[in-house]
Amino acid sequence: MLQRCVFKRLFQFPSGNQETTKSLLLGFSIPLLNGNRAAAHRNKSSVPDVKEQTLIAVKPDGVQRRLVGQIIWRFEQRGFKLVGLKMLQVSEDLLSQHYCELRKKPFYPSLLHYMTSGPVVVMVWEGLNVVQTSRVMVGNTNPAEAQAGTVRGDFSFHVSRNVVHASDSLEGAQREIQLWFQGKELLNWDCCDQSITCEV
Repeated sequence: MLQRCVFKRLFQFPSGNQETTKSLLLGFSIPLLNGNRAAAHRNKSSVPDVKEQTLIAVKPDGVQRRLVGQIIWRFEQRGFKLVGLKMLQVSEDLLSQHYCELRKKPFYPSLLHYMTSGPVVVMVWEGLNVVQTSRVMVGNTNPAEAQAGTVRGDFSFHVSRNVVHASDSLEGAQREIQLWFQGKELLNWDCCDQSITCEV
């Protein structure tokens, strides 16, 4: 659509400005100028995979402190697309699956107590490199080591109350999303700014 508008403006130049028109058109692909629109589209391999998803959960302390809106705002401002969102009181069974690698740790009982102490807001965000970028946005697990500007650096006081969870890998994100969401709870919708913010 944008290219069509640009072409329309370019071809409205008076005939005396042919050189100007020619120089401006050099930035566009030859197949597109020749009317072969299909050939001008990027190959699938050149378009990054924007379907990567991650799980972000606002923990009970974040919900109690009314930080949910600010955390959502940060991910929206970054350009990620929200495809799943719900608030729930988490069961110990779900937590035992989510934290399966921590079940033998001495702090596991207190972690369970903390995570069941109040509601949790859990989300799935989608975008280019969303897993890695979200980890950077959330910050170090220990808030004393989290940089200012990260969620934990700005809002968290103690490692046991670190406000938010973010998946740590693509594989981890897929596993966690399947635990927390049923397929029908995730929406596949077209975000109007996706081509502007995600294509390279």
